[in-house]
Amino acid sequence: MYTRLANAWTWTFTVLVVVVGFFVISIVFLVTAPFDPGRYAAGRWFRRLSVAQVAVNPLWRFETRGVRIRDPRRPYVAVSNHESYADIFLISHLPWEMKWLAKASLFRIPVFGWMMRMAGDIPIRRTERGSRRNAIDACRDRLNKRVSVMIFPEGTRSADGALLPFKDGAFILALESGAPILPIAVVGTSQGMAKGTFQFRRARAICEVLEPIETAGMDREALPQLKARVRATIIAARARLRAELGLPPTDSDETPDDEFAVAPDEPSASTPAGAAPAERAGDA
Repeated sequence: MYTRLANAWTWTFTVLVVVVGFFVISIVFLVTAPFDPGRYAAGRWFRRLSVAQVAVNPLWRFETRGVRIRDPRRPYVAVSNHESYADIFLISHLPWEMKWLAKASLFRIPVFGWMMRMAGDIPIRRTERGSRRNAIDACRDRLNKRVSVMIFPEGTRSADGALLPFKDGAFILALESGAPILPIAVVGTSQGMAKGTFQFRRARAICEVLEPIETAGMDREALPQLKARVRATIIAARARLRAELGLPPTDSDETPDDEFAVAPDEPSASTPAGAAPAERAGDA
């Protein structure tokens, strides 16, 4: 009974936040668009809607930790494992703006999809090669406008919590643009909203931002090694966080790192000299 009441309350508040947020973000977009081509301000306000939703959800206990980016306008290619829709709510707590590569179907949702467009998020249809190419071009555009992009390199949510194979797109984007990779490990969100359902459930989840991996000076030949390094970094963090939350290890958490050194796929960086380093931070 409590879970049902919590769901009714949270969804009611979510709908209210989306409706009110639409007008707020519309105003922010109209006011800032002439001098904010990267739509940084509109995007930040859009992410705050997720933060507000989590704040009133009595079933979720979310936290973020790890690296904190000192310069929010230095663009990164952020990559994270993908457990559930709840990942979006959790990662949105990070205090800098990122443009999300998301399913095109989400952009067709009235009001919500309109806000995604105003925020500068990027639609993709995974089954269409032309759409994937356009999406990567749009990601390059955001990076050139000094805004980070957020990509789930698995391409879809895992049904059982195991890490799926990484696709190449995010890593090709980082190599070609010279932007560093920002690995992110997410654990616990699959408990809060399982794949195939929109019902909220009790969950404690953690998002940990890991040390950036620089891509400057690398070429396309470094792609397998870069992808393997990022994957191994996320796997190690996931295993540690799952143990902290009392969750059993998954098959991917127990797989040797070198197994992924030549993982195939297609579209989905240490701090450079002279750049301000990222810093560590406690729980947020």
